[in-house]
Amino acid sequence: MELEAAKVIGAGLAVIGVIGSGIGIGSIFASFISAVARNPAARGDVFPMTMLGFALVEAIALFALVVALVILFG
Repeated sequence: MELEAAKVIGAGLAVIGVIGSGIGIGSIFASFISAVARNPAARGDVFPMTMLGFALVEAIALFALVVALVILFG
């Protein structure tokens, strides 16, 4: 197998982590909407934790993209 083909396949496999991140973000915001719908008064307590969870899950997607770029151009 040629080196360039191996790099493209490796980068494609590294980006699979973005799928999990998308699922995680959807789950976080679905839970947030459900929690606020059940108890609107708790929005102020739930929202900061929602944003923290979003940031942590989004960081995983960024790491996956960085790994893919390092594989392609490194």
